[in-house]
Amino acid sequence: MSRHRIALTMASGIASALLLAACGSSTDDSASTGTGAATQAETSAPADAAASSAAGGTHMVSTGMLMAKQMSGMGSVVTDAKGWTLYRYDKDKASMSMCTGSCAQTWMPVMADGTPKAMGLKAKVGTITRDDGMKQVTLAGWPLYRYMGDTKAGEMNGEGKGGAWYAITPAGAKSAMSSSGSSASGSGSGSGATATMSGMPGM
Repeated sequence: MSRHRIALTMASGIASALLLAACGSSTDDSASTGTGAATQAETSAPADAAASSAAGGTHMVSTGMLMAKQMSGMGSVVTDAKGWTLYRYDKDKASMSMCTGSCAQTWMPVMADGTPKAMGLKAKVGTITRDDGMKQVTLAGWPLYRYMGDTKAGEMNGEGKGGAWYAITPAGAKSAMSSSGSSASGSGSGSGATATMSGMPGM
């Protein structure tokens, strides 16, 4: 009987040890799973934040060349190297773009791809530094933009939008289609253009 009791006691002890080991393993697995889930959540969070930031950020295009192009019934306007019409914004100020936030999603700032070059232009090409630190191309001091509503090169769907957006001419003025008072506004940017051009490449 004594030996039988000893055997039972040993068997009970082994069973208890095995049960404790199993519980410990389950706890470790649970902890490991929890850590993995947390790591996955932390990894995906920055990606979601970046996507959100990009969705609400500025849409930009870049060019290293500005060109004069003759448009039917419009006279000569400025395009980038691929023929996309470029615009100026009447509310911009010397050395400062006033088109930011949602505006810059529709009217895409033209960024400098290296030192901007010009072909057939009468006004000087330069750059300004936007609030985000990016270099935006200017012509006669006017920051340049492309319109999201232009779906192919050569279109001018942004002409006259809001009474403030106009295709820009090689002299930095508003396009021929704009109102008769536009040329005065174009030439009136002279002081701003001088301020913007100072210190620019080639000056």
